[in-house]
Amino acid sequence: MPETLRLTLACTSSDRTRPIIDGRVEVAGVSLTVLPGEPEDIFRRALRDRAFDVTELSMGSHIVTTARGDAPYIGIPVFPSRSFRHAAIYVRTDRGIRTAADLAGKRIGLPEYQQTAALWVRGILREHYGVDTTGIAWRTGGMEEKGGSERVALALPPEMDVAPIGPEETLNGLLATGEIDAVVGPRPPSCFVARSAPVDRLYPDYRAEEEAYFRATGFFPIMHCVALRKELAAAHPWLPLEIFRAFARARALAVADLSMVNVLRASLPWIAAEAEAQTRIMGGDPWPYGFRRNRDEVAAMIRFAVADGLAARAIAPEDLFHKSVLDAVP
Repeated sequence: MPETLRLTLACTSSDRTRPIIDGRVEVAGVSLTVLPGEPEDIFRRALRDRAFDVTELSMGSHIVTTARGDAPYIGIPVFPSRSFRHAAIYVRTDRGIRTAADLAGKRIGLPEYQQTAALWVRGILREHYGVDTTGIAWRTGGMEEKGGSERVALALPPEMDVAPIGPEETLNGLLATGEIDAVVGPRPPSCFVARSAPVDRLYPDYRAEEEAYFRATGFFPIMHCVALRKELAAAHPWLPLEIFRAFARARALAVADLSMVNVLRASLPWIAAEAEAQTRIMGGDPWPYGFRRNRDEVAAMIRFAVADGLAARAIAPEDLFHKSVLDAVP
């Protein structure tokens, strides 16, 4: 292996990434400067400024940029963020919205149209509940703060009713006053948290709905991947596999901690029972890394992006990831 590379890595801090952040797990041949942060800031800086050598990256944005041919990064099939998103749909309770079908024709707010959480919600509404998402008016903007825009520019088909809210408006404010009917977001709107407006989750028992979705599809929705600047992958063809191996080792440490009951490694009193329930429902590897294990799910995400008008053409799932790691397994 050549001399040690000095690279930057931007990622969120979680039990799956912390062994890399704190140095317990190293990337062979690499000296990393790790820059922990929040997804919104990391993604904008990565996509607009190519600010990092290795980065956690929105899968929605990665599909958009790869499909149109201007992706600055190539993916590695490590998925540090996955989340079921039935819990992310918040609705006015005075609009007669009781089921997913009742969202048809409504005005729904999103932080960004290309946001992966929104991509999954629209795909689930369409394919699992039969909702015509082209008949929904999608409104984008900051959830709690004014402003906000798409992290990369979009060119959507004219039949898609997608528009930003006003520069002095917020999605939370519009939901609270009833100017929109619902919001989809990875963080709950403050009017829901404070119970200051007639707002609730579409699925109050969201866990049951999400477990049913998993049983029906086998999908634990992928939110983010890890990605490497393309020029670095070209110059150092050994690098993608070493990054994959390091993140796989870090994830294995996190999963092992769930079964450590002599001293609980996380601040959840019944973590052992939760780990057992997780295994019962999802099998022994609920956070699968590797392309082959996740190909069908990635293909579904591409299908969602095409239906949403985010991707003008369908691409092969293989196009999103470096060819050297397509057959890698943890």
